[in-house]
Amino acid sequence: MKAKSILLALLLVPALSLQAQENANTRQARKMFDEVYEKVFGAQGASLHYLVNVANIYKTEGTIWYKGKKSKYESKSSKAWNDGVTAYVIKGDKKRVEIYRGDDPKQSRFGDDFKFEPNNYNYHIANNPEGYLLTLNVKKGMKGMKEIRALIDKKTRDPLQLHIKVAFFWAHVNISNFKSGGITDATFTFPKEQYKGYEIIDKR
Repeated sequence: MKAKSILLALLLVPALSLQAQENANTRQARKMFDEVYEKVFGAQGASLHYLVNVANIYKTEGTIWYKGKKSKYESKSSKAWNDGVTAYVIKGDKKRVEIYRGDDPKQSRFGDDFKFEPNNYNYHIANNPEGYLLTLNVKKGMKGMKEIRALIDKKTRDPLQLHIKVAFFWAHVNISNFKSGGITDATFTFPKEQYKGYEIIDKR
């Protein structure tokens, strides 16, 4: 009986050691993710330029600003202002302003596909020649993007790239001109004077 107990202990040691390493990696990955997430979506605000490629089918680039629940973006095909309560969207060359609730996913082209809840994921971190690579995999039974790979600058902790798996396709996002802080609330106010004469479509 004693020999069996010793054998069982010897078999369990490597497994427990691996689990401890995985837990330490998970904690480190989540800690860094929270730090980066706060830099982007925190109360101080942030801005960045993005270049998006979705499965080589849809490509776009532009600039986006964040501050808590507020956001603003500008691209060649659309512009939007969201003050946290109301969102105003202008698409293409149409002289039309679409109005949504600030939390309505329909204001975005991809809607629910890119919804994100941090606690729905398992986290892992690894070294990469270009920075730290954070990998997030959605937990079994949870909703969200299947996998997210985020490349983070080792010194500044600024986001550099995102690779996001949604259903069966990947979206690739290159990030540049990242700035955290110094974003005023006026950034997210819809400049209605500039769009006099536009058709108003209220979708709230």
